[in-house]
Amino acid sequence: MNDRRRIYDSILETHLETHRQMAFVSGPRQVGKTTVCRHGAESYFNWDAADDRRLIQKGATAVAAAIGADKARAGRPKVVFDEIHKDRRWKTFLKGFFDVHADRKKLGVVVTSSARLNVYRRGGDSLMGRYFLYRMHPFSVAECLRTDTPAEVLSPPARISDDDWNALLRHGGFPEPFLTRSPAFTRKWARLRLDQLTGEDLRDLGAFRDLAGLDQLARILSERSSVQLNFSELARDLQVTAETSNRWIAALEQLHLGFTLRPWSKDIANSLRKEPRWFLRDWSGVEDVGRRAETFVGCHLLKAVEAWTDLGLGTFELAYLRTKQGQEVDFVVVRDRKPWCLVEVKNGATELSPSLAFFQQRTGAPYAFQVELDAPYVPVDCFKHHGLPLRVPARTFLSQWV
Repeated sequence: MNDRRRIYDSILETHLETHRQMAFVSGPRQVGKTTVCRHGAESYFNWDAADDRRLIQKGATAVAAAIGADKARAGRPKVVFDEIHKDRRWKTFLKGFFDVHADRKKLGVVVTSSARLNVYRRGGDSLMGRYFLYRMHPFSVAECLRTDTPAEVLSPPARISDDDWNALLRHGGFPEPFLTRSPAFTRKWARLRLDQLTGEDLRDLGAFRDLAGLDQLARILSERSSVQLNFSELARDLQVTAETSNRWIAALEQLHLGFTLRPWSKDIANSLRKEPRWFLRDWSGVEDVGRRAETFVGCHLLKAVEAWTDLGLGTFELAYLRTKQGQEVDFVVVRDRKPWCLVEVKNGATELSPSLAFFQQRTGAPYAFQVELDAPYVPVDCFKHHGLPLRVPARTFLSQWV
């Protein structure tokens, strides 16, 4: 069961078959990056392993000699560099290795990181044009149903099994708790993941003197999800400036503890001035049922918009909608800079939110949905009709994404 195929297996296979560029794979700790990236790899180097680190430090030529890069082979050997961003010269190393030994499809190079690779800006030459980035996420409803590389935006609806649906809701989508399906294991796993993030990953980021304050903020935010952040209030609680709290939250977002969403506005500068909403990456520990439902759906939507963007199917963004008078819709998916799909989340069946029609008319978004978690699956394409808001089951709606 632990060998369950991921959609990212297909995405990497497709990448290596069709592109000369390196594949950069970024995602939360324990989301399964190493497992996926090592599938079919002829060579694997982990910066955290002392022998691998010493070899990498000798340079690209030494690594190429160790893997026999100059030997004729059938196919395209796959080489994986795991957590290499911890080397201050990682960009220089990869540029040299790729340009000399891997360009023109001689080798397939995959690079992984538990932090967003673009946050590490320490020296080295630019890698522009030499890689494509793929952002990895936990299991989702759609990934339980299909693992082929998406060729287009949206898929036909399909029914997820009750076992997988209940496991996603109760244990989250990270592979180990999702596949183990033990409440005790899930609780222990979640505590260990947070301890590793605050104890190891924050130190790897560097440039932060007050690690104790960052640790305190991480633990505060680990108990909150689907909330609007108040930087001034957090700053008072932490006894730091609002600018510092803002910078710390950005660091925790880079390390995938959670993600922030801004209110959508045609005026981008105006949107950036407003305080964002915060969502955890792991919804299994969110106790409030309403906030868990919003986090569950929000994580699914973020996975889809990032996958579609990474695969070149369009430019997608996720935001929310709110007026000064307090009218709000939980999510808006923006497609090529235009509102495309509005999503309001409810834990159970209820009357259609009037905010959907209000914002649909105001934004011109073709689709607007009230997604209800407790509703049973129905075999209907949610996107077959547009123009008016619809109530749809989450099981049906989320099966059409990624």
